[in-house]
Amino acid sequence: MRTAVVVFPGSNCDRDVQNAILDLELGPVSMVWHDEENFQRFGKPDLVVLPGGFSYGDYLRSGALAAKSRIMKAVRAHADDGGLALGICNGFQILTEARLLPGALLPNLNLRFICAPCYIRVERNDTPFTKSFKEGQVVQFPIAHHEGLFFLPPDELSALESNGQVVFRYSADRCRNACDIDTLADAGEKYSPNGSLNGIAGIINERGNVLGLMPHPERSTLKNLIRGTDGRAFWQSLGEHFGVWGDKV
Repeated sequence: MRTAVVVFPGSNCDRDVQNAILDLELGPVSMVWHDEENFQRFGKPDLVVLPGGFSYGDYLRSGALAAKSRIMKAVRAHADDGGLALGICNGFQILTEARLLPGALLPNLNLRFICAPCYIRVERNDTPFTKSFKEGQVVQFPIAHHEGLFFLPPDELSALESNGQVVFRYSADRCRNACDIDTLADAGEKYSPNGSLNGIAGIINERGNVLGLMPHPERSTLKNLIRGTDGRAFWQSLGEHFGVWGDKV
């Protein structure tokens, strides 16, 4: 599995992604500066990752300037050709700004930056990103964002749900206590720590090859470093998809 991690000015989770994939022995990882025109000199990637962070200092809107970076034409071409693309946190924001995924990520309901362990439910395990999970499984991935409220107009949100494009949803049972935040959006199964509509934490495109999620699986991967290793199954799912087994979860 050959992975390309795009590095923008202000990215701060790019090395975390690299370390997670290398730790699981899933294949080489190339760090690609945002000003590259394509991936040619790094080799054709199987997976392109847009990491978390604060690209361009979140000026204008989170992800808005990064979505216009030179490398994004190559990212779009990769996705259009059926290649897998993943956006984590700021990367998710970039994917929506580039219109590779629907919706927008708005400021959290409490207008505060939230950095906490959090729990999410796996809604689908039939995607390249979730093969190693069980449907309905609740896992812990940390969150760290100020703009994580996923929004779509009602008719588009209904279509997203009907199409089965919600892959991860915040867990009402466990995330509430873990996040320990005063102002929360709480509507039973639609709970979210940031006000995200329908508790949406991650979505996939209709074709099933572009995923965006706000929680950080790469921060819940390395053993004996940060609480929990649920993120290992996320990366192992990709390894399974490409027939690379690496280090077992």
